Amino acid sequence: MSKRTHTTEVGSIACTDLSDLGAGKEGWLVNDPNLLCALDMHTIALANRYQTVIINWADPEGLVAKIRPELSPIASEYITAIEWLVFEEMRALAVGTSRGYFLVYDLKGDLVHRQLIHPGRILKLRVRGSRRDLTQDTAEEEVCVVMPGVLARFDGSEIQKMLQRWFQDSNSNFWDQKPKQRDSEDLENSYERLPHQLWNVSKYGPCADAAITGLMPPPLMEVQVIICFLNSDSLQFLCLDSMPAAFIVGQSSQRYFCAVTIGEDSVISAFRLSEDRSRSLVGAILSKVVPATFSTISSLSKMIWRSEQSPKKSEPKPQSFARASPLTCLKDHPRKGERLTLSPSGSLAAITDSLGRILLLDTQALVVVRLWKGYRDASCVFMEMLVNKDAATSSAYYAPVKSDYCLCLAIHAPRKGIIEVWQMRTGPRLLTIQCAKGSKILQPTYRFGSSMASSPYVPLEVFLLNGDSGQLSVLNRSLS
Repeated sequence: MSKRTHTTEVGSIACTDLSDLGAGKEGWLVNDPNLLCALDMHTIALANRYQTVIINWADPEGLVAKIRPELSPIASEYITAIEWLVFEEMRALAVGTSRGYFLVYDLKGDLVHRQLIHPGRILKLRVRGSRRDLTQDTAEEEVCVVMPGVLARFDGSEIQKMLQRWFQDSNSNFWDQKPKQRDSEDLENSYERLPHQLWNVSKYGPCADAAITGLMPPPLMEVQVIICFLNSDSLQFLCLDSMPAAFIVGQSSQRYFCAVTIGEDSVISAFRLSEDRSRSLVGAILSKVVPATFSTISSLSKMIWRSEQSPKKSEPKPQSFARASPLTCLKDHPRKGERLTLSPSGSLAAITDSLGRILLLDTQALVVVRLWKGYRDASCVFMEMLVNKDAATSSAYYAPVKSDYCLCLAIHAPRKGIIEVWQMRTGPRLLTIQCAKGSKILQPTYRFGSSMASSPYVPLEVFLLNGDSGQLSVLNRSLS
């Protein structure tokens, strides 16, 4: 009887020169804490502190590009996070630095965008999308920037517009026989600032990881309707929740997000994030009334003093924080949160801690619903397994649908040399897979604009990269 295998080899990175990243030494992929990986379909990005290598693992030639960002030597700046930005017709690589800069590169290694998020180290870049409604095929797509005590959120559509303009300009410059040469200062000024929200979530200390889990309802005491009366003596505010609809002149339309953070001071913390940057009711009103007047005065002053001012390059400044209201906090000294992984819908989060335990958190009820022990240095990835026996044994002409799959959690325990697959939320352990010592589990990044009802359905997959051999394998979807 032949031995059953639960992985299928799909490619290799061994043919590419990765000596600058430490390849060739045993355990180089997992022993270096500064070595980062980001996987896309047929492409993988590997980065150390100062350079990034993009490899096509399905192509025998392998190497696609090498990127060396212009980092500040004075501030000892280095690369701290990488992630793919994948749209239907475009692909780019996002890079985060230790100074809080968000960089975007195309596959040729050209810098597309550069923006300061907030002074500090970028810990992680999260790209995800979740359905707004169970009956709709639309998704809330975002790029989340995680920093110690700070969260930033970019809307996926804004990044897509920026990339579209870049690629259009690149194509026009390709046909231009004499492209315009610009110095570094002109390039710095040419990058438009992408709109984003910024929140301070350091109430319970700096976080080691965090994620925006999705939309949530507003607080119960939220003021919905405000009317402002302006007279010659004072500015009066009146809340009219109980007044007839005829008197209503405005209603709050801002959204609220739920964020989960983990760290040293608190294992799990949760916040309600508001899009409104104002700190008080007065500030909310003034933000609506004052800008028009202030804008007029500001424009007039610029016209008067423009001729007398000398052009001077100003340092980029981060925008002000929006409101972040704490919801709950779990402290369990000396336990420390280490890594956080979100399910596709954002309703579940797997959290690893410093005591070798894995907590499964319901992000809507903010309750731990499951606990695993004895998994030190573990990493978790959500995946989907084909557990429907009829679909697994059907003919090759049948394309499995979403209902044929079940959500599972793949736990890589490097000290045990195994990968375990557990069915969610309270299901049994489905698989135990042996893996090499210098291996790492990876998952392709979320693809913007992917249809929820696309046929055939593409489930969440988990890949296993063996750093010593360079072999890349995929975990089989079926148990048979």
